Amino acid sequence: MSGDEETQEQTIADDLVVTKYKMGAEIANQALKTVVAAATAGTSVLSLCEKGDAFIVAETGKIFKKEKEMKKGIAFPTCVSVNNCVCHYSPLKSDPDVVLKDGDLIKVDLGVHVDGFISNVAHSFVVGVTKDNPLTGRKADVLKAAHLCAEAALRLVKPGNQNAQVTEAWNKIAKSFKCSPIEGMLSHQLKQHVIDGEKTIIQNPTDQQKKDHEKAEFEVHEVYAVDVVPNTSCCSLSVCLNVCK
Repeated sequence: MSGDEETQEQTIADDLVVTKYKMGAEIANQALKTVVAAATAGTSVLSLCEKGDAFIVAETGKIFKKEKEMKKGIAFPTCVSVNNCVCHYSPLKSDPDVVLKDGDLIKVDLGVHVDGFISNVAHSFVVGVTKDNPLTGRKADVLKAAHLCAEAALRLVKPGNQNAQVTEAWNKIAKSFKCSPIEGMLSHQLKQHVIDGEKTIIQNPTDQQKKDHEKAEFEVHEVYAVDVVPNTSCCSLSVCLNVCK
């Protein structure tokens, strides 16, 4: 990359960039709510993925209409992963369909971009659980572990802190619930048109991965998509959030 190209990189120091992230995030959250509301027992996973993608395409088509050259739409396809399927399951129409049933632990993740600025979201829940029929057992443990890991990331991903601090916190939290983060899974820095930036946060690394993984410090105006994925022996759970600093 030339010096001129580096100076032209757009960050959240620019108010318009922040606006684009926020617009994408609003659409992503709406798409997520739409898919979650439709994810009931007897529903096909393929139909949910198609519903999420269609929502994103329709809603992004309504913004920046005068900017004919601006790219916008799906940054990451709608995925619905069930129980021990870790994440990112988005089937083809030709694949055998999966139908949800009560008691399934569902992980929905998707991404929206506006002019290449990416907003990722994810949410996990158990089909059929209500206030009158609360969740207990190992699925409740992994849900709570993921929630607390996400809260820790929100506090730790800030200028001056190191990526290893987040890894250490996640390991401690998961261990307290007798869960473990998915080995070697990475959370990435985001840049315009780049969903897998160079700076990363690693989950539960092996000794070799810990040795190989590059240490990094979070800096002002960076954006990260934080993937929190703890698991038990029977199921995994994901939470994804954009952290802008």
